[in-house]
Amino acid sequence: MSGHSKWASIKHKKGKTEAKRGQLFTRLIKEITIAAKAGGGDVDGNARLRAAVLTARSQNMPNDNIDKAIKRGTGQLEGVNYEEVTYEGYGPGGVAIICETQTDNRNRTVSEVRRMFEKSGGNMATQGAVSWNFDMMGVIEVEGADEDALFEAALDAGANDVSNEESFFEITTAPSDVMPVADKLRAAGFTVTSAKVARIPRTFVKLTGKEAEQMLRLMETLEDGEDTKAVWANFDIDEKELERIEELL
Repeated sequence: MSGHSKWASIKHKKGKTEAKRGQLFTRLIKEITIAAKAGGGDVDGNARLRAAVLTARSQNMPNDNIDKAIKRGTGQLEGVNYEEVTYEGYGPGGVAIICETQTDNRNRTVSEVRRMFEKSGGNMATQGAVSWNFDMMGVIEVEGADEDALFEAALDAGANDVSNEESFFEITTAPSDVMPVADKLRAAGFTVTSAKVARIPRTFVKLTGKEAEQMLRLMETLEDGEDTKAVWANFDIDEKELERIEELL
């Protein structure tokens, strides 16, 4: 399996990458607000904010929404105070799962996440139980590019690798290089749709049958959580097996 996440590939293949626009905008507004609060409202001087704004613009979020989210983060406008909380757990077959959330009510969120794990055959674990199996890396997604040209430009810009995921290209970098590389690719004329720091599994668990079906249900349930920012897991599913159960998505 190429790429950092079977789930990322599945979402692209099924056209489910943040398909619900209202949910997408809510998550992006949270991320922009938190990024601005943590590092200031200067997009050029705040790499995390620049990444969030880049993603928002690629999804056609109105500039007014972006500006208001930044001002809420910097305190120029009143707004909700969000905190970031990460939960760890296990899915079917012992798959390691990390669920990153952004919430204004920690008690509500932990109850919701626990319910989603238990409903789909998983269980929550203590902090640090599975995070050791993931490395932090920069991940950039590019669409509609010539593979050879992108490969050359990405490596020249300082990327570690480029993989072709059929409907998009995935470029990996060191965490600190993700925005500099994304900026260089954009300047070179490539369509960068996402640039973020991701959790990359060191090992993968191959799933089939009922466990594969349960795992896909769990990932989709976690992804749809009100406070979910991102979900990372170390599972793999054979393409033929995925075709058998893809209608579940």
